[in-house]
Amino acid sequence: MFNPIPAKMRAVEITQPGGPEVLKPCERPLPQPKAHEILVKVEAAGVNRPDLLQRMGLYPVPPGASDLLGLEIAGTVVALGSEAKKWNTGDKVCALTHGGGYAEYCAVPEVQALPAPKGLSMLEAASLPETFFTVYSNVFGRGALKPGETFLVQGGASGIGVTAIQMVAAMGNRVFATAGSDEKCAACVKLGAEIAINYKTQDFVEIVRKATGGNGVDVILDMVGGDYVPRELKCMAEEGRLVMIAFLRGPKTELDLNELMRRRLSITGSTLRPRPVEFKGAVARSLRERVWPLVESGKIKPVIFRTFPLAQAADAHRLLEAGEHVGKIVLTV
Repeated sequence: MFNPIPAKMRAVEITQPGGPEVLKPCERPLPQPKAHEILVKVEAAGVNRPDLLQRMGLYPVPPGASDLLGLEIAGTVVALGSEAKKWNTGDKVCALTHGGGYAEYCAVPEVQALPAPKGLSMLEAASLPETFFTVYSNVFGRGALKPGETFLVQGGASGIGVTAIQMVAAMGNRVFATAGSDEKCAACVKLGAEIAINYKTQDFVEIVRKATGGNGVDVILDMVGGDYVPRELKCMAEEGRLVMIAFLRGPKTELDLNELMRRRLSITGSTLRPRPVEFKGAVARSLRERVWPLVESGKIKPVIFRTFPLAQAADAHRLLEAGEHVGKIVLTV
């Protein structure tokens, strides 16, 4: 154990559900790692859309999780739970958390931590876990993307989007993306998308079908939902898979089930935070084996739009809500 470890830490808490202004610096007791957890001295923490929802009171905290925001961190292991054996004090890690990342210290399950990739700063490492766990488990797990298949991600300039474009392209698949401006589309192409479609001025259904010779794409990763879903069915290949991870345009839609049946399409989806530790540990092992070498070789690179000090978390939320970013927003601790 590192000494001295203080009894209290700086953090940012939600004073009441509401806008960014409800985020306030505070002092909290240090979290105590449970048997299979590690305590990490946080150097940086990623900001993600679920943080906005939790701040507004729309994303309930799972039982046993910290009420503090922050689903991903990077830092140094400073203490081990009584049964934790995968890490040593002094190890540099990045980790998916149950919450609690907006703080100087955070306790996380040891299986949800990964070594900070060689060649990356801790700030860059902190931008990886939440989107990497989400993309890998949904695209290659639920979506079962195979070699030679084609892929479309909606919202290609988001944190999820830039991760999905790079990860899938690095695996050798053709990638298409949508984004809300020509500048964002250019960024998507630079990251590895074959074609990026400005959804405000172009029809992604028409462009994707034309680019695939009328076949459509095999897997779509969607954060939009609502009226996008019936359009997505029209640009999916036979036996295509649509994977839902959010619904910015609403959770309800109207489908033509005949199209679904006739072309044997599948619609699935998931949320990551409520999944058990064992599931997240399995994803971490797959990431370390299949994806970490691509990060350390530079084939996949962190895309950080802007950083803020921890005490300015409210400003980070305002920027994320504005939707003008390409990539991730990160807090420095």
